[in-house]
Amino acid sequence: MVALAVASAAAVGVAAFLIVDSRSEPAGPRALTSDEANRLAITRFRNYEAGGRAVTITVPTTAGGLVVTGAVDFRAGLGYGVVRGTGRDTSSDGLIQWNATTVFVHPVADAPAEAPASPPGAGWHRRSLLTAGSSLDSALLIALGLGSDRPDNAELLPQNGAAWVGRDEVGGHRVDVLSGPAARGRPGTAGNVRYWVDQDGTMHRVRADVASEPQPVVIEFDAREYVPVQPAPGVAPTP
Repeated sequence: MVALAVASAAAVGVAAFLIVDSRSEPAGPRALTSDEANRLAITRFRNYEAGGRAVTITVPTTAGGLVVTGAVDFRAGLGYGVVRGTGRDTSSDGLIQWNATTVFVHPVADAPAEAPASPPGAGWHRRSLLTAGSSLDSALLIALGLGSDRPDNAELLPQNGAAWVGRDEVGGHRVDVLSGPAARGRPGTAGNVRYWVDQDGTMHRVRADVASEPQPVVIEFDAREYVPVQPAPGVAPTP
């Protein structure tokens, strides 16, 4: 599998040691059961089947955190939302849209709680998505990688180091916390990313450390209704 988004994450220097919430039930890690392996294998495909999902991405930075509230279209490989600083000034606040290679930002002095369904027609600034040294860009790329147009190979997951870590509750949903397998071509990376997955394979949370920060990126899949992502002017879906 793409290490369940670890392959993309590896490209941006993701390496992780993740801690399960203190309220989680201790017990793991242990080998996956066949049911757990099957659910881990389909969790990215579930996102792709849904087309897209509402997300909240919490990003640690040296100057204080950033929170992106928005949505990811897993079929188009396109994300869109509002970015706000936490514990820092508002210079980074505004709208953000991204694909696998490019980030588009639209500064807004008083950023709204949610991005408008139709992106503004002008005022966007374009830059390349950084493949190293930016926890924000790492988080954006990881988020795009959490959808896949086919299930992963359930038989290979345990062989490559995927494991059951514990149980937890997210948004009223009982979930298993499952660590992902080693990234392809990167021995020793098993467990770099952890997934909070319910009984039907739906993903509720993902945590991964990025090389540029000691704290993990956290991606929450919200109960908010998914609003399809419309490309801003000059923004193309990922090929």
